[in-house]
Amino acid sequence: MRPRSVPELRDFDLPGVAPSRQKRSRETTLALLRAGADMLRTRSLAELSIEALCAEVGATVGAFYSRFESKEAYFNALMALAARDGEQRLGEIRRPSPDTSLDQLCQIIVSGIVAWMRSHEGVLRATLQHDDTRPDKWTPFKALAQATTMRATPLLLPAMGKGRKAAKARVIAFGFQVVLGTLVNAILNDPGPLSLSSKEMETRLAGCLSLLLQAEVGQPAAK
Repeated sequence: MRPRSVPELRDFDLPGVAPSRQKRSRETTLALLRAGADMLRTRSLAELSIEALCAEVGATVGAFYSRFESKEAYFNALMALAARDGEQRLGEIRRPSPDTSLDQLCQIIVSGIVAWMRSHEGVLRATLQHDDTRPDKWTPFKALAQATTMRATPLLLPAMGKGRKAAKARVIAFGFQVVLGTLVNAILNDPGPLSLSSKEMETRLAGCLSLLLQAEVGQPAAK
């Protein structure tokens, strides 16, 4: 899955972002968004100065404020674009062939989640860091997490066999709670031993999800 930190130019229909019909102006907006997303990988939102951001792309501070109402509006745009990218990735998931194993399905789905989080790591971290003071900011990503579970459930259920659909759906939801919680902790705290950038993180999480689901498959049917 190709990395994509922000969408294409045509997608800048966001509150707080001034629209522009000129290609060059849209390209500057795109450059500012890309630079900010990249800079947030190594610094907090408070440490991200508008002056440094503009210097990074060769734009003036006036050019920044002609596009974004405020730094808050700029960050809101970054969050909205990250959430939109996640929604688009979900929509691209296709129903696998019937012979795809549960292990393979877990690997495919977890790899997609990790790829999205890697693409937007800095923005996600900044959002989490401000969740206590601005609890509404994490809401789009909570909705995206729920949508991910809902999208993955009908893909995973057939590979878990017939019967006990409600119980299996519940363990799928818990499995994604484990996966997403681990990834959020890695983004926010990076406690180790595995980081978000590690390929092993991806394979271990997929394995954990698969083991959880297989354990539920092995449960006896209720009498």
